Amino acid sequence: MEEKNLTEQESLQIIQQMIETAKQEQKDDGKGWIIWGWTLFTISMLTYFNIQFNWFDTSFFWNVFGVIVAIYFLYHLFKNLFVRKAERVRTYTKDIFDKLNVGFFIFLILIIVSMNAGVPPSKGFMLLIGLYGFWILIYGTALNFKPSIIAAYVTWAVAFAGLFIDRFIQPETLNNLPDDLVRSISLERFQWVMLFHAFAVLCGYIVPGHIANKEFKKIRKGDIVPSV
Repeated sequence: MEEKNLTEQESLQIIQQMIETAKQEQKDDGKGWIIWGWTLFTISMLTYFNIQFNWFDTSFFWNVFGVIVAIYFLYHLFKNLFVRKAERVRTYTKDIFDKLNVGFFIFLILIIVSMNAGVPPSKGFMLLIGLYGFWILIYGTALNFKPSIIAAYVTWAVAFAGLFIDRFIQPETLNNLPDDLVRSISLERFQWVMLFHAFAVLCGYIVPGHIANKEFKKIRKGDIVPSV
């Protein structure tokens, strides 16, 4: 069967589509970062106040968040496996991000399982923040977005500082203390963990996300011309 030759106009349209796709990927709109960041920030602060006022079980809001994330993940898995989608132009950057997302969520699950298996939350959440920093650095580097690159190092600094929460918040040993006092000290430390986590996602996701969204809107309005 003889292949149909493309006209000059059709060839130009294909090239233009590829260029626009590449430009779009180089300028992220930041919405994903904003939604993810504010969600994590809200869960952290709700958990902090939940401990303060004893509304529900300590891990209530994180359990709700976990169920929502699991449903969202299953929805996208079903959609990718069974729902036929129109072919879109794929780029090397897009493929890298897809694989990075898979690796991120596998590592995320590993850390969560580790905390349930006995890793102290004060250490587990700092590992989680460290993972955020790695994810943010890769995206910032791939998109050449300096606010995210800076945010990654700030996030890691928060993670390192958070490793020493137990030494500064009620630093006495918990051995041979009454159970009620041990629980009180542990909850106070976990409140500080939540504050560190909230601050990390504020610096790592929320601020860079809003900066990216602002720049993206300027590009869409034609105020500035993105470099190719």
